[in-house]
Amino acid sequence: MTQTITEKIFSSHVGRDVYAGEIIECNIDMVIGNDITTPISIKAFEESGAKELANPDGFSIVMDHFIPAKDIASANQAKISRDFAYKHNLKHFFDEKDMGIEHALLPEKGLVVPGDVIIGADSHTCTHGALGAFATGMGSTDLSYAMITGRNWFKVPEAIKVIFSGKPGKHLYGKDLILEVIRQIGVDGALYKTLEFTGSAIAHLSMDDRFSLCNMAIEAGAKNGIIAVDDTTREFLKDKNLAREPKLFYSDEDANYVRTIEIDVEKLEPIIAYPHLPSNGKPISKAVNDNIEIDQVFIGSCTNGRLEDLRIAAKILKGKKVAKKTRLIITPATQKIALQASKEGLVDIFVEAGAVFSNPTCGACLGGYMGILGEGEKCVATTNRNFVGRMGDRSSEIYLANSAVAAASAVAGKIVDPRE
Repeated sequence: MTQTITEKIFSSHVGRDVYAGEIIECNIDMVIGNDITTPISIKAFEESGAKELANPDGFSIVMDHFIPAKDIASANQAKISRDFAYKHNLKHFFDEKDMGIEHALLPEKGLVVPGDVIIGADSHTCTHGALGAFATGMGSTDLSYAMITGRNWFKVPEAIKVIFSGKPGKHLYGKDLILEVIRQIGVDGALYKTLEFTGSAIAHLSMDDRFSLCNMAIEAGAKNGIIAVDDTTREFLKDKNLAREPKLFYSDEDANYVRTIEIDVEKLEPIIAYPHLPSNGKPISKAVNDNIEIDQVFIGSCTNGRLEDLRIAAKILKGKKVAKKTRLIITPATQKIALQASKEGLVDIFVEAGAVFSNPTCGACLGGYMGILGEGEKCVATTNRNFVGRMGDRSSEIYLANSAVAAASAVAGKIVDPRE
């Protein structure tokens, strides 16, 4: 029988052909925890009586949500992970000395590899599917099971094939493509399914775009998002000290899909997801006509905090000033990205424009710190969620957008079309 790329990845880990709907147990190549979720996993691990990690080189803890600690509670929470990492001499422990948002940092480090099975106690673990790997979020106790055994249980997901055709126009990015998919199928349209992204438009997407695209597969309810390895992927990987030998898998031409979605990207405008769901997507032209004044702009997160996003924003902001009544916060996804942005003079552009340039953190995205919204405030964000109260007060509003829309809107003080 023919197989999808996701079925082939699982088959390689199980040692036999498996297909959608089967319940399997398989080895995990990389288990990812963070400062919020890992303490629960550590507690379950220790209560089980386990003394050693089953696969210590396949376990990473990334301190990214509330680091540096924002208060006593987050400091004590972080201490649990630190103590565990030092006790077990954890090789892949990333704290303030070498920090970044987990879903940007691990690809940068070469710790997630094509053909891998990857789990993380963070819903946006599906980001790593951009490298041709199966990657999905799980609960903290699921993580502890993998810490103890090196394995986990899965139901092999059915697949939806998304075919993007054409060449993206000016200021149309991976973020817009996934917002259009979610707009079409809704926040549960791919529930426990693979979103497999294909088509001629993929060749025009950078790796940063692809990470953004796969990152938000979960916002459609998907188990994972995935893109097959091509020359762009290989170029991204060539300077990495990869943790494992890549395994390349490609879907058979006649593989079984429960649905096929075709999108001509040349017909798309940049998409704005209005409050309070990622599926509430509108074309930028409607947002401009709605004359939406904004209090804050946030550029960052595991969705759009990469170097390409900062370059896009800097090009728009150069020589301009952030609007008087608008705040602009820019958060690089990793320290390496921050250093490169500094070397290229991007940080100078941001600060001179009136922006705050912060350390790498998830903080503002989840309403943790570094950009909390007040009562009734409106924010354009390059993040992945705009639920009620996501970034602060429950009466605040979040409009999801790409980095170009965000930067241009910061200057205008309202949502504008960066193409004009």
